[in-house]
Amino acid sequence: MEAIATSEAPAAIGPYAQGVVSRGLLFASGQIALDPVTGELVGDTAAEQAAQAMRNVAALLAAAGTDFDHVVKAMCFLADMDDFAAFNEEYAKWFGARRPARSAVEVARLPKGALVEVEVVAEVPQG
Repeated sequence: MEAIATSEAPAAIGPYAQGVVSRGLLFASGQIALDPVTGELVGDTAAEQAAQAMRNVAALLAAAGTDFDHVVKAMCFLADMDDFAAFNEEYAKWFGARRPARSAVEVARLPKGALVEVEVVAEVPQG
């Protein structure tokens, strides 16, 4: 098992790794819309926060040597399911025509008052 860490994504705000690679899979910790430099929440809308959360996911994927083409599962958490369409519009930009398995649920609360959180599992190509 290998811990993944990058300054291109926000530092963990608790006792966990940004991501872990095990048996050829990256298990990325959930990403909210934190600016990796300031640690502050970015954006006032779910769409704006989704864009930053996805940039953070992209940074973790790159640090592990993979990308969105290798994501097999995404888990999405929304503070308000009324933001589902706006979230989906931004989320879809990162995958193009490819669609991994996914769940999306409304939750009572997210860290730092975030509106969205995204975590992924991705294959890490060998070689």
